[in-house]
Amino acid sequence: MTFEIGTKCFSETTVTNENTAMAAGSGSLPVFATPFMLALMENAAAKCAEKFLDEGSTTVGTLLNVSHNAATPVGMKVTACAELVKAEGRKLTFKVTASDEKGEIGEGLHERFVVYKEKFLSKAQQRKG
Repeated sequence: MTFEIGTKCFSETTVTNENTAMAAGSGSLPVFATPFMLALMENAAAKCAEKFLDEGSTTVGTLLNVSHNAATPVGMKVTACAELVKAEGRKLTFKVTASDEKGEIGEGLHERFVVYKEKFLSKAQQRKG
């Protein structure tokens, strides 16, 4: 696996009643929920990493350090961008941003780790006892 620093990927959604703070239980207002913004950012980063992975591997999110700086009402489009800024072994660091049609609404850093699917799922199942 060789990762190309500077690679960018995007994910997009439209704010609906189903992805508001009210729906997520993360607030009481009908605006784009922070958990959904974070998921959109993670999705963009996962797409970026996927381009470089060996067969049988994937990435998992391990860290988000993000601010949500502006509210987006129902009906507006939101786009997340993830840019690969560092690759250290299996650890990938992305600069992530989210913007609506009026400008940036969130930004920060997101880390993902490359894992091998079967081994990862086997370890997860062992947690059951």
